[in-house]
Amino acid sequence: MNTELARCLFAPRTVALVGASGDESKNTARPQRFLKKHGYAGTVVPINPTRNEIFGVKAYPTLAAAHAALGAIDHAYVMAPGDAVEQAVIDCGACRIPVVSIFSDGFSEVGPTGAARQARLLESARAAGVRLLGPNSMGVIDVPGRVAITVNAVLEGEIPPSGNTSVISQSGTMLGTLLSRGAARGIGFAKLVAVGNESDLGVGELMDLLVEDPDTQVIALFLETVRDAERVARAARRAHAAGKPIVTYKLGRSELGEAMARSHTGALAGADAAVDAFLRDCGIVRVDMLETLLEIGPLLRGRAPTRLARKPRVAVVTTTGGGAASVVDRLGLLGMEAMSPSAGLKAELGAHGVRVSDSPILDLTMAGSAKTYGAVLDSLLAAPDCDAVLAVVGSSAQFHPQIAVDPILRSTRGAKPLAAFLTPQADRSLALLAQAGIAAFRTPEACADALASFFRWRAPRPIAAPSAVPTGARLPATATPDEADALALFASLGVPVVRSASAVAPEFAHDVPYPVVAKVRSKDIAHKTEAGGVLLGIANRAEFSARVPAMLAAVASVQPQAQIAGVLVQHMEKGLAEVIIGYRRDPLVGPVVMVGAGGTLAEIYQDTSLRLAPVSEVDALEMIGEVRGLAPIRGYRKMPQGDIAALSRAIAAFSRLALIPGLPIAEAEINPLIVKREGVVAVDGLIVMGHPHETDLR
Repeated sequence: MNTELARCLFAPRTVALVGASGDESKNTARPQRFLKKHGYAGTVVPINPTRNEIFGVKAYPTLAAAHAALGAIDHAYVMAPGDAVEQAVIDCGACRIPVVSIFSDGFSEVGPTGAARQARLLESARAAGVRLLGPNSMGVIDVPGRVAITVNAVLEGEIPPSGNTSVISQSGTMLGTLLSRGAARGIGFAKLVAVGNESDLGVGELMDLLVEDPDTQVIALFLETVRDAERVARAARRAHAAGKPIVTYKLGRSELGEAMARSHTGALAGADAAVDAFLRDCGIVRVDMLETLLEIGPLLRGRAPTRLARKPRVAVVTTTGGGAASVVDRLGLLGMEAMSPSAGLKAELGAHGVRVSDSPILDLTMAGSAKTYGAVLDSLLAAPDCDAVLAVVGSSAQFHPQIAVDPILRSTRGAKPLAAFLTPQADRSLALLAQAGIAAFRTPEACADALASFFRWRAPRPIAAPSAVPTGARLPATATPDEADALALFASLGVPVVRSASAVAPEFAHDVPYPVVAKVRSKDIAHKTEAGGVLLGIANRAEFSARVPAMLAAVASVQPQAQIAGVLVQHMEKGLAEVIIGYRRDPLVGPVVMVGAGGTLAEIYQDTSLRLAPVSEVDALEMIGEVRGLAPIRGYRKMPQGDIAALSRAIAAFSRLALIPGLPIAEAEINPLIVKREGVVAVDGLIVMGHPHETDLR
């Protein structure tokens, strides 16, 4: 089924253009002109009730008439007005047209009325047995197949070069952007698809089709959101298994006005942070710059993720000191090192007549021949302490392209990445490198972004086994659980929690040994410290009796609407560090777990690590290592080391909230979890009930 769907979508033998125009100035005339101009070998069928022919090709008044005359039609591109689109789809079903791409707009992108129209359209398509691309889609381009079912004006130009990177974009305009910028420097593409509103065929299913496409070796995504995370995750794992890297540029790094829930987790694990964790866990490379999306393909093609126990080391070779320095500066900002040659490598390079200093940049300006340059590249690529090689080329790239890049073209390339940064505007040199499959960059920022993205790349994280589903979880009995309910649930998952007891007026009796902490117990107060509802270090009963009633009275005066049910009394715990562990069901990507430096300043530090939930203890250890504020308890500079193993077990246990079937918890949090020399203990917990429309990735 996938093979036939892909054929009809990307390589149809017959294409019907519904709403085709004979006026060359109109968008609806473009697909027919583009198909002819770019060498489409199949049959083009214009559908227009007022025309007998368009641009010398016989036109038909209806799809039914075309079908009766010509037989099977593989693909219809609908450009009819919005009100006529649904009938056009029904007509496609009657004519057994399997794939319909819809350029027409006026659907979910315009609001609730359009969304309702789109829902009816999809229902009609499914009833008719038709697969939809769009609506609001600029269509499909198959460069090597000479198929251009699109209105994108970029195809008014010359035939773009073919390549082995295919693009799926949630923006139709971006197809033209990538094609035009790529053509200017010799970068080609295989297939390009604009998904539009993704009413039916979406990013994930199209990724699946490209995994099986022989022309595609790298899949590039331009994303505005994630609409079907489960399908995208499955396709990403298939792509990884097939050796086809996926890279994305996603909008939304800073979402202004994003609504946050009551917990710190809501602020720290925002929408983009959750998507970032999702992409990482799926093995999808995320780049920060659109330029990088265009240029990174050769760096990824044929390679697998690299795991290093240290900072990546990049050997920088140049004939222009200033240009190289601009890249080295960016490499350092993004967590990489410019490699200084070892004594053995210095001796090897010296044998080629190269004088090596202690500079992190290997300057070959005075080295002489291209032969020497090539020998240096080969030596660096073979060096065991080198993780990638970057060749920085100066002004000769513009005026003597063949000479300037010839040593790079002739280098012995293998598993290690080799990239080039050209300091001048040197389109011919860029094209030569692109033809040879070498990643070449026009700016130091995009070059460094690509290398950093490559080294951040990880294989997809294994999905939790079904046997890990918790069986004895103590679920909240109320729709508005308080801290005691939260701690009880966390304890049932295997998280160590502080000894606690509830106490109510007037006696406030409890059996917790002193010293204790007293906290106001209220379902209406999420952050008790800010409300003045926490008393620390109460040494004895007399102090308790004096301070607790006064604290409750003060809280009631500050928050008169809050219902106060007494106090939660806990044993006073001390340790080496405070950690925040958060859980959130993100509406785009499903459940995520977060680890960070805890306490009241968690949101200020913004020092966290995020993963899709649940996580294993190994995953949890990796997360702990990513939080800078937890370096002291990892033994930094001989500081007292905390029980990292116990912390990782607690994180893994807490993350199993994601495995409880049907649990309507939007967010949960332990803040803080106190880490000791031996063991950990949760002393504050929060649950935010709710059942958002999320995708569960279990």
